[in-house]
Amino acid sequence: MAQETNWIYNNLQIKEGLKPGAMHFQYFFIVSQGDKKKCNYCVWVEDELLECASAIGKYEDVAASKRDEWRKWVKGKIDKKDFRNLVLKIGKTGQKEIDLRDIKEKLTFE
Repeated sequence: MAQETNWIYNNLQIKEGLKPGAMHFQYFFIVSQGDKKKCNYCVWVEDELLECASAIGKYEDVAASKRDEWRKWVKGKIDKKDFRNLVLKIGKTGQKEIDLRDIKEKLTFE
């Protein structure tokens, strides 16, 4: 991950950052306990929202503006002991949590 940040919450290590080289906005939170990874929480923002904000290619600016909000989401999942691998997909119609184990085909940005 490019420009990753590490922090601790409830005795868990969280590593976060933008997915390097991604063609779409993808921000990851990797939650670990010691050397064992517990889960991944991901935030995907659909391209249409970024075009509206003239943010394509300025992913770091988008991440900086929403990072605190996404950290609250991650902390809420940890507080509820919800350690599923999840994507928070944000689009024109709102946001939706997707459990990656329920996906049979590759998730797209459409």
